Amino acid sequence: MNFALKTTLISFVLAGVAASAQAGPLDKTECIAAAKPGGGFDLTCKLAQSALLAGKYITDPMRITYMPGGIGAVAYNTIIAQRPAEANTIVAYSGGSLLNIAQGKFGRYNESDVRWVSAVGSDFGAVIVAESSPFKTLKDLIAAVKTDPTKVVFGAGGSIGSQDWMKAALTARAAGLDPKSMRFVAFEGGGEAITALQGGHVQVYSGDASEAEEQIKGGAKIRLLAVMSDKRLEGSLSNVPTAKEQGMDVEWPIVRGFYVGPKVSDADYKVWVDTFNKMMATPEFNKLRGERGLFKFAMTGTELDAYIKKQVTAYRGMAADFGLNVAK
Repeated sequence: MNFALKTTLISFVLAGVAASAQAGPLDKTECIAAAKPGGGFDLTCKLAQSALLAGKYITDPMRITYMPGGIGAVAYNTIIAQRPAEANTIVAYSGGSLLNIAQGKFGRYNESDVRWVSAVGSDFGAVIVAESSPFKTLKDLIAAVKTDPTKVVFGAGGSIGSQDWMKAALTARAAGLDPKSMRFVAFEGGGEAITALQGGHVQVYSGDASEAEEQIKGGAKIRLLAVMSDKRLEGSLSNVPTAKEQGMDVEWPIVRGFYVGPKVSDADYKVWVDTFNKMMATPEFNKLRGERGLFKFAMTGTELDAYIKKQVTAYRGMAADFGLNVAK
């Protein structure tokens, strides 16, 4: 081997060693969306993908992979059991994921089995009717249910125990009604529920505010009677009163964010937390989040971990109150 060739090979080897030494959690990143393309998990991953690249926190676009099943259950089990130490992989979660954990729908794993990185935004529950509905306020709706609960059919994306079902049940309970007296129709998703609402097959949809906002922009003939937030939302929904304003003490925030596997090192976990803290503090991130219909909610690291565990505990209590299965 001549000297020049030998020198070139040594240079390549050294360059490879240097690259390996510098490789970290922000290299060749991946986000797992725990559902099929097009839903909330996909939206959450694409927000991270866009914001990380725009802020130059990563040099290559984040890869998004889809792992549907059980509103996050398949992805949760996979990352814990098979990929626990992958520092460059984040997984999207939602409030629905936490509700399912509380009900034991994620199998043997609970809220302490992953490392919670960030909450990047939120949505809120909403009470939605058709544009032609005689119900003009939440009180109108409650009065009708009290008069004859068989004539008011609630639609929702998901079955009994789902977020949409819980929103409807909590609203009924706050009004002094027995949730078991409600007529409830479960749909595969919010799109189907809104179609049924406009077709007159159901009278009410207990959905999400941003989802409704996007549907209205797309031409859907629907109205919001209330949002389940602590205060009125900004933007085009600012004229919609909260449930609290109308005498129903109901809030339903829907947090969206990311976690990593349980064996990701403290150092790599800190890189993700610090990166999200910097990124979420920028006007550019606020713009990207708003474009995806999410509202401001930013929390990371130990603060988020405590919040998640508090939320799951609260969901367990709610589920038990409604006679649903609860994880031990």
